[in-house]
Amino acid sequence: MTTKITELFKIKYPIVQGGMVWVSGWRLASAVSNSGGLGLIGAGSMYPDVLREHIQKCKKATNKPFGVNVPMLYPDIEKIIDIIIEEEVKIVFTSAGNPKTWTSFLKEKGIIVVHVVSSVKFALKAEIAGVDAVVCEGFEAGGHNGREETTTFTLIPMVKEQIKIPIIAAGGIATGRGMLAAMVLGADGVQIGSRFAATKESSAHINFKNTIVNVKDGDTHLTLKELAPVRLIKNKFYNDLQELYQQNPSKEKIKELLGKGRAKKGIFEGDLDNGELEIGQIAGLIDGIKPVNDVVEDILEEFNRLKAFVYRL
Repeated sequence: MTTKITELFKIKYPIVQGGMVWVSGWRLASAVSNSGGLGLIGAGSMYPDVLREHIQKCKKATNKPFGVNVPMLYPDIEKIIDIIIEEEVKIVFTSAGNPKTWTSFLKEKGIIVVHVVSSVKFALKAEIAGVDAVVCEGFEAGGHNGREETTTFTLIPMVKEQIKIPIIAAGGIATGRGMLAAMVLGADGVQIGSRFAATKESSAHINFKNTIVNVKDGDTHLTLKELAPVRLIKNKFYNDLQELYQQNPSKEKIKELLGKGRAKKGIFEGDLDNGELEIGQIAGLIDGIKPVNDVVEDILEEFNRLKAFVYRL
């Protein structure tokens, strides 16, 4: 399968694994890369020395291309960039910040740069900044999200009309039919998060993985818009947050309730009551914890079968 994305990253299939906090370690990234996609190490939940360790282990676990996802709102960004360069990482996905900040610097080092956007406006800014591709992420996605609340399948064709660089669709995609639909609308590839969170190789706690499998329609909600919008599974922490909102709280009060380490507590440590459980709406279609290779094979089988059926019509 050849698209602009497979050619850009030199991978077999146009499938990118999202660089999710507390989920996307070297085991997951290398497994996705070994299965023909592009694995991403999620730097957002890693201290610089931990990131270096994951990069080095990923190099040993795969000889295929992989990258690092860097949320620019996190601390130690300069140290993280230095490690990426020192370890000769060839692909970087940036998010949650201005693409102008690091794109030129990274590209001067021979690094392919992709930026995550949630609107046409920011897709255009990313293209002007010189990125090689954009991830267009709709608000169905898990984790931190755009304030515009534009859905993936609305966003993709709108961005496609405005930019010339390759587009990766993200948010609400976990199946072959979702991948086919995104590419029909103009995407050159897809980024998948939630489906890979519920895999054997994911570094998430088993409690969180089991919760993903049990999520149904309506069990997630986009909240914390005053700080950084995030889609969460409804649990005790979520309910406490909604009770606080009834009091018309200040940002300081919201930050006080949020505290520190909520995502780690829920996703990595498995505290299903007090943790922040970030996942996408598509979790309602995830019905089991599988090895990465099985997930990729399932997606490709359905994609190819339905693509062949459509072409027969």
